[in-house]
Amino acid sequence: MTRDALVVVRGGGDLGSGVAHRLAESGCRVVVLETEAPTVVRRRVAFAEAVRSGEVTVEGVVARRVEIGDLPSLGRPGWVPVVVDPDGRAIGSLDPACVVDARMAKRNLGTRIDDAPVTIGLGPGFEAGRDVDLVVETTRGDSLARLIEIGFASPNTGVPGEVGGASAERVMRAPAAGVFRAERSIGDLVEAGDVVGTIDGEPVRARIAGLVRGLVADGVTLPENGKAGDVDPRGREVDPAVISDKARAIGATVHEALLQRGLVARENTRAAAPRREVAPD
Repeated sequence: MTRDALVVVRGGGDLGSGVAHRLAESGCRVVVLETEAPTVVRRRVAFAEAVRSGEVTVEGVVARRVEIGDLPSLGRPGWVPVVVDPDGRAIGSLDPACVVDARMAKRNLGTRIDDAPVTIGLGPGFEAGRDVDLVVETTRGDSLARLIEIGFASPNTGVPGEVGGASAERVMRAPAAGVFRAERSIGDLVEAGDVVGTIDGEPVRARIAGLVRGLVADGVTLPENGKAGDVDPRGREVDPAVISDKARAIGATVHEALLQRGLVARENTRAAAPRREVAPD
């Protein structure tokens, strides 16, 4: 069971990709389920980007888009398959040892505790012991990445964590519902007031100076006030292609939970390569 155990990660954003990356580097089989039009912002560290580009590499781990019908024949690939399956239709046929809901919707979108022998929900919206077996804390602070066996993660505050003295103003939001068209790129330096893109002609502006760490893909449809991107005031100190310490910590917790439950054999686990330290996201 441990050698061939499969983990399905629902959601290929930065946190889900941090989990999938950790498990893949540890020798696990991992499949990521995504939507047809991902709205992820931190695209350089998101396996969800494979939906658009066909293939993406995050810190040495390759992810490729595959069709849902090809999943059962993949065997044990040395890469992460990404499939468009927002409803989780493939879960039953894949018979995974674990399902991780990393969609960060702040509510349960349908993951059930009986979807797999072990089910894990990231962040608020799940009750451990009822909706899923385990919940992982995603709010920054002393409890970040804590494994919760009974109860809930911290409630959603709606306020991003503080970075470089900036919090909510780091986030760029859609002024109206519509299609985003990019005028700047991830990695660009911007000043407060700079236009990074438009929503049906209305400008989306940076609210602070810094480095564009995340930006939704050109052509994505966003709701009014939807997250279009984020600016990091630390500027060039930040590498937007490096997995955040938050995502790395959560990935490590999920991995350890599977080790403790015998779904991953410690002798089959190879050590992850050393990574550059990165300040909080």
